[in-house]
Amino acid sequence: MPCTLVRLAGCPLRCRYCDTPQAWSPASGRDVPIEELVSDIAQRNRPLILVSGGEPLAQPACTDLLAALAETGRIIQLETSGAFDISGVPDGIRRIVDVKTPGSGEVARNLIGNLAHVRAGDEIKFVITDRQDYGWARDMIAEHALDRMGLPILFSPAWGEVEPTELCRWVLADALPVRVHLQLHKYIWGGEAKGV
Repeated sequence: MPCTLVRLAGCPLRCRYCDTPQAWSPASGRDVPIEELVSDIAQRNRPLILVSGGEPLAQPACTDLLAALAETGRIIQLETSGAFDISGVPDGIRRIVDVKTPGSGEVARNLIGNLAHVRAGDEIKFVITDRQDYGWARDMIAEHALDRMGLPILFSPAWGEVEPTELCRWVLADALPVRVHLQLHKYIWGGEAKGV
């Protein structure tokens, strides 16, 4: 779906496979008034707006931005690491909660209480780096009954670490009710492309 990506600068996490380390520092971005950003997004006229990072919820004005975007009538998604409380995200925003696997190096940052706040329209995502991550994520689904929440559960193979075909074989063997989620921009524009 045509999408406008709003990438907020700054992230306190250091996921081992991060493909946007240039966004770790808050100084890597520039200050843009919310009204100006919303106006620019409206001119692009795309049906989907994705707010990502860095870690968007680490930014104090993120919820104000989300509330302003919610009034545009478009589909708004927030991709968050799951290390920050999602309960204050405005209604109408679809949250993609990226539960950190051991292979990320940030598993200790998971705020498991977020799972109690997911709602219709949200998604739960796991980035899989190896077979151990796969088993860990499979066990998390069972332990927290994530497959009974009625939400999409995404397994995304870490670029260059797990082949999608291998991940698909594991999912099929276990008949897991998950979607294998690929980073399409990397297949379309290449793994090193920035700003796409």
